[in-house]
Amino acid sequence: MLSHLKRLGGDSLLYALMNVGTKLIAFLMLPIYTTYLSPTEMGVFENVDALISILIFVVIFGTDNALAYYFYKTDDEKEKLELFQSALYFRAAIAMGINILFILFGEMISNSLFGTPDYKYIFYLAGTVLIIESIITLILTYYRFEFKSKKVVITTVIKLALVAILSYVFLKYFDLQVESIYWGRLISVVVIVLILFPSLIRMSTFKLNKEILKKLLIYGAPLVPASIAFWVITFSNRFFLTMFESLSSVGIYGVAIKFATVISLLTSSVQMAWRPYSMSIKDNPNAKQIYSTLFLLILIIGMTGLMGIATIIPYVMDFMIKDPAYAEASKYIAVLSLGSFLSFYYLIISIGLFFNKKTGVISVYVGISAVISVILNILLIPLFSIWGAVTALIVSYLFVNVIIFIKSQKEYYIPVSILKMILLFSSGIFGILTILYIQENNGISNYYIVLPWLINLSITFFSIKNNLVSIRK
Repeated sequence: MLSHLKRLGGDSLLYALMNVGTKLIAFLMLPIYTTYLSPTEMGVFENVDALISILIFVVIFGTDNALAYYFYKTDDEKEKLELFQSALYFRAAIAMGINILFILFGEMISNSLFGTPDYKYIFYLAGTVLIIESIITLILTYYRFEFKSKKVVITTVIKLALVAILSYVFLKYFDLQVESIYWGRLISVVVIVLILFPSLIRMSTFKLNKEILKKLLIYGAPLVPASIAFWVITFSNRFFLTMFESLSSVGIYGVAIKFATVISLLTSSVQMAWRPYSMSIKDNPNAKQIYSTLFLLILIIGMTGLMGIATIIPYVMDFMIKDPAYAEASKYIAVLSLGSFLSFYYLIISIGLFFNKKTGVISVYVGISAVISVILNILLIPLFSIWGAVTALIVSYLFVNVIIFIKSQKEYYIPVSILKMILLFSSGIFGILTILYIQENNGISNYYIVLPWLINLSITFFSIKNNLVSIRK
């Protein structure tokens, strides 16, 4: 058991270091964004990024999960390479098609979203970045599957550092406002693709294996509606806020979301290592017990991290963001971080669906959740403004986790205690909300924040003390 944890932990540590670096860069950029961009301009940035994010799902089209599945089913190195060659052709073609649409209809899209054609050039830049980024992502995925973690980490950190530096230069010296960020991204991805050019040449071929592409798409296609539905849950609230409130509200929400991604320091590193790791030990005699223990450990780490964010984020926010126009964002960050964790955790607890090729049901349940999200956004945002969007996000993600876990257990049963999972999750939620209540009420001393921490740690210890023994074996 310990050896398996060490292997997952080794890759996770490297990815964690990468994410610490990239998220640190993102944090350092927030004061710059909020200095040179007003909340309204931040709202424009958030809406464009929200649109691009759904297009990324379309470009990938579920081939990332399909590659993970088929890559470890064969020992033939030629077939492994053909898997990536086929995915490269598909992704590049779709991304180019999207960029052509941006060139043809960019002015109309800008008018529809922002009421002015002035932002059409942002879509031209973003579409070009999408093409190059789709190539880079695929090459790094290949490195990850080959457990070449160092290459993934170094390349990613260099790219993010370039984006940060160039965006700052354009914002400060060229007065290009939101366009500055996309110029920085474009130049950065061009540099990175040149660095990765030898690997790109290796993956390029004039012959497309249609059978391989077909099986990749058959496996991945059922996940596309789920990805789009997740986009509805995660990003559509920007457009509802624009409709019912203002671009300024979107900008404030966007700043809160960017702080909320701190939780990804605990989740994205494990997520990148989880799929290759979980697939590779599937035939291990102790696999189910390993999965059970990891389900609980990851939940504990996540909820503890959320409480940590709730405790310190007001001070971090005050230190980093000086413009009082963004001060309101502070109170949303901890709860939005819970949404970030839930959007990750369902990938951990749904392994049965991936093992048995039942990924299609994910689309159904996430689709239902997306409908719930839309309804809640329409009902709650006019009443509660940004809090309405936050509530819709959390309720939708929680529904997804519960229903997908139930279905996954029917396909591939993991002997994990449901009672323990509920208890650990509930105690974490109680702790987060209690901390927020104390911070929002000036008449209550912040020293009382110690109490929810003590309660949560006590519940956690008594819930998993038996599992701690099994980890040592």
